Amino acid sequence: MTDLLRIEDLHISFSTDAGPAPAVQGVSLSVEPGEVLALVGESGSGKTVTAKSVLGLLPPTAATSGRVLLGDGETDPAEDVLTAPAGRLRALRGTRAAMVFQEPSTALNPVFTIGWQLAEGLRAHGRGTRAERRALAVEMLDRVGIPEPERRVDHYPHQLSGGQKQRAVIAMALALGTRLIIADEPTTALDVTVQAEILELLHRCRTDFGAAVLLITHNMGVVADLADRVAVMRQGRIVENAPVRRLFAAPTHPYTRELLSAVPDFGNPATARARPAPGADGAGQAPVVEATGLVVEYPGRLGGSSFRAVDGVGFEIRPGEVLGLVGESGSGKTTIGRAVAGLTGVSAGLLTVLGEPLGTGRGRRRLRRATAGSRAGQIGFVFQDPATSFNPLLTIAESVGEPLTVHRRDLEARAVRAEVESLLDSVRLPRGHGARYPHELSGGERQRAGLARALALRPALVIADEPTSALDVSVQARVLELFAELQRERSFAALFISHDLAVIEQVADRVAVLHRGRIVESGTTAEVLGSPRADYTRRLISSLPLPDPERQARRKNLTALDRGSPGP
Repeated sequence: MTDLLRIEDLHISFSTDAGPAPAVQGVSLSVEPGEVLALVGESGSGKTVTAKSVLGLLPPTAATSGRVLLGDGETDPAEDVLTAPAGRLRALRGTRAAMVFQEPSTALNPVFTIGWQLAEGLRAHGRGTRAERRALAVEMLDRVGIPEPERRVDHYPHQLSGGQKQRAVIAMALALGTRLIIADEPTTALDVTVQAEILELLHRCRTDFGAAVLLITHNMGVVADLADRVAVMRQGRIVENAPVRRLFAAPTHPYTRELLSAVPDFGNPATARARPAPGADGAGQAPVVEATGLVVEYPGRLGGSSFRAVDGVGFEIRPGEVLGLVGESGSGKTTIGRAVAGLTGVSAGLLTVLGEPLGTGRGRRRLRRATAGSRAGQIGFVFQDPATSFNPLLTIAESVGEPLTVHRRDLEARAVRAEVESLLDSVRLPRGHGARYPHELSGGERQRAGLARALALRPALVIADEPTSALDVSVQARVLELFAELQRERSFAALFISHDLAVIEQVADRVAVLHRGRIVESGTTAEVLGSPRADYTRRLISSLPLPDPERQARRKNLTALDRGSPGP
């Protein structure tokens, strides 16, 4: 079979003040018609740079060598993208290959309707009349599963959900009849249930639309679910290339084995959190957090109706316990976390944190009062995006030490420096990193520094809001291991917010499942994730791709049989 894409000995480097910086070194790949090739590796391995070279999207600072051939040589003559003139590149984009980017919100223009943007590629290639382009836009939105396409075609991006926006981007990629889709982390920003829908759509891209897929990802569950072959990339080189089942069953390269061993394996007792017997540790002590009938509402704009983000929620967190709060985007997870931290007001119900009722503004102010000995130092917060949670003008040591200088004014500068060094040691960061600025650290290093800052005042409660969602799988594994180790050592209680059930299974003692502002199920982690009672919990679990092609295929076949349709 003739390849649709063939990359031969590709080298890419970028011009910098310090000289050329190599990003891709000697990469050779091929994608056959109807095939899904997954290109996996950590951030900085060269995956996205390789993918962008296929469509000639590299910046002017990039220097390239080798060949990137698009076309099967039979119906389409193979053409080298690296040497093609600009006009020819525009003709190839959308027809021979099309790109689906990681974040659909940034890939769509907010001031144009979805229909206009979908028809834009058709206009650029001189396809059809205005009426025909609109009709095709409606048809494509319908084929990718967007409801009411005749109405949605006139909607703007902000009027669509995250999953619908990604479907619209995929529809744009397919509109010109492309034979190759390059999907760059297409599910990273999506919840597990929406991710499952997009994976099913990408599967249909080859079965219903006849397109091959070059899938860029670091999610090994997605790879196991969708890919036929896998190419593993590290430091700009391909270190292993094999059929998906063989690679998962018997990886040959040490880096591939390291990558697979870092993947949280949902339902595997070996990777679940080791928990004390019921009634141990925090039993008999007053809860660190206690909520009863908790309601949080946001006022409407311009006199409009208010929005109830949290609706009658009740839960507690005992001393030394980790409560995992799971649910999709918009379920109210982060709102609850902010309410517990005293950052968001409570509209109704009771919320007690560290013995302080937070039903009033006065209670919130007392909780956050910045005086030595107050409860302000009793709560630490680990944010989702470590890149934006640090002041870029402060060094890491200054950021980690800031809570001490604000809340522990009795400490001298020398004592603060010693405590900061101890904190950096506890999160496995070299002390020399304290003199660096946030942009000089990797994502995993920044998140470890964020954990150090959250623990600076030895809090009784830590709130972690999606602390690993922006991290590669191997970095995520190290951060989760560190979190669990520090939690055992310091015995702080924690509210761990995530939509990743495999992560929650690994760190949480108990789990509360949130759906549309309400808790639909709660209990021990083994009970909720092992024997779920609520239909919504079962749907979340069934939507999580397993990092094992054999198990994932069996589960998809069973699901298809339950629905009365043949398996994939």
